[in-house]
Amino acid sequence: MKLRNTLLGALMLVPMATLAAPTVLDQVSVLVNDGVILESEIAEREEMVRRNALQAGQQLPSASALRTQVIDRLIAENLQLQMADRMGLVISDIQLDQTLENMAAEQGLSLQQMRDEVENQGASYASYREEIRKEITIGQVQRIQMQRRIQISPQEIDTLVGLIQEQGLQNAEFHIGHILIDVAGDETAARERADKVLELLNDGNDFRQTALAASSGPKALEGGDWGFMNVNEMPTLFAEVMTDAKTGDIIGPIKSGAGFHIITVFESRGVEVQEVQEVNSRHILLQPSPILSEDMAQQLLEEFMADVEAGNADFAELARQHSDDPGSAVRGGELGWADPNMYVPAFRDTLGRLNEGEYSEPFRSSHGWHVVQLMERRTTDATDSFNNDRAYQLIYRRKFGEQVNAWQDEMRAAAYIEVIERDDRRSRR
Repeated sequence: MKLRNTLLGALMLVPMATLAAPTVLDQVSVLVNDGVILESEIAEREEMVRRNALQAGQQLPSASALRTQVIDRLIAENLQLQMADRMGLVISDIQLDQTLENMAAEQGLSLQQMRDEVENQGASYASYREEIRKEITIGQVQRIQMQRRIQISPQEIDTLVGLIQEQGLQNAEFHIGHILIDVAGDETAARERADKVLELLNDGNDFRQTALAASSGPKALEGGDWGFMNVNEMPTLFAEVMTDAKTGDIIGPIKSGAGFHIITVFESRGVEVQEVQEVNSRHILLQPSPILSEDMAQQLLEEFMADVEAGNADFAELARQHSDDPGSAVRGGELGWADPNMYVPAFRDTLGRLNEGEYSEPFRSSHGWHVVQLMERRTTDATDSFNNDRAYQLIYRRKFGEQVNAWQDEMRAAAYIEVIERDDRRSRR
């Protein structure tokens, strides 16, 4: 690896009449394989830690302990940056600038305002910028290495999802409705009555009125209304069916020794439900080329839409014949149900402005020129998907921390590390 820093040790030039002794501007303090850590780097990091501790009101360890901790951190960073060099991993200025802009935006600042804040604290913005580049580089090296080391099984995800759901149920309350169809000595007839009641409810009959007329349960006179209950408070039969229950669900018939039960959830509170707004749309895409200019693509789409609106052409047929999106063209341009956030910003934002059934004007995205029709919108329950993703991320973060530490220890054990003490004594770590 190329040395990340160079040893700055030159003679200060002064007039010949007053020639002074050599002045050391910097010195190597740690050797890390074929890289070095300079004394100035250690001093700069120590100063940054002191400044941050002062702002946070934290107490620092002794000067020697702080120096040891700082050197250990710089060694770990140096080893990871050396690996980045071996991998050919380079963070471009464009990527770095985009990251800095995002950091500034998260703080509600412009890039110039963030730069001013850094410099007002007495730091060099150029140095700050390069530190961010190092952080991005180290983060990418870690992610690449952890992808090879971390394995997560479906069983691990399912187990954690079960715990998440169980914890959610413990904190939730359900407003329960209940209808009991008594067997009364004839199970077949009771089952037929239960199925008929369920059919009426699914057809829109009022649950409470139906309970008054048909239920033999203890709350029949209250319209089968058991009120709000936690799963720990409700009868076992109710609790067992609450795992995936949502407001408005009608569950049953469930057979027990008492008869056939039909249960509904009038309302729930404290239940974590993740809903996603999905769109069903279709489009025609024209990609500019040496033959088809930008202006020609836009004009051609305008002509297509004029024919569609005049009733002289069918949108689906135009998509099949002309769209440059092969996946949707064979389906008449239909993209199917999707979360609009999966689309590129120009496409997503255009869909967001349309009413159901409405066509857009021709617009440009990173893929080319489009016209799109918003066919339908719907809200879907994405709780299961959300819980699976959440479980995966929780497991991944736990294993990431464990594996990063193990990986860093392995790199350090295999590296040549020599700390040059201030009195020129050397120690190998």
